[in-house]
Amino acid sequence: MEEFDNKEPRDEVFSRAVRAGKRTYFFDVKATKFDEHYITITESKRRFDNDQGKFLYEKHKLFLYKEDFDKFIKGLTETINFCETGEIPLNSDLQEVSEIGKSPLTDDFSFDTN
Repeated sequence: MEEFDNKEPRDEVFSRAVRAGKRTYFFDVKATKFDEHYITITESKRRFDNDQGKFLYEKHKLFLYKEDFDKFIKGLTETINFCETGEIPLNSDLQEVSEIGKSPLTDDFSFDTN
């Protein structure tokens, strides 16, 4: 995280929190120093740490940049529709990950599971 220490914090333009059971999702719009907007999506989950004897918040963050909005929305929409209907979308220009940790775009792509 040393590389981020020298950067000044970005302005938060808009924020929305969505509570969903034990999780809260935060949708934050921020601005770069060039006044370009991007979105951070944060999942926050409250859990009890037995070692410390107290509740902690586990957070995961995703950065979504303007140039990716359309493809992200399309991929999310297709995925939600599949969950609700079981129908695989036809003629999608998006790539499907056929195996966990492997992408059809490259053979060396993998998700960090650590």
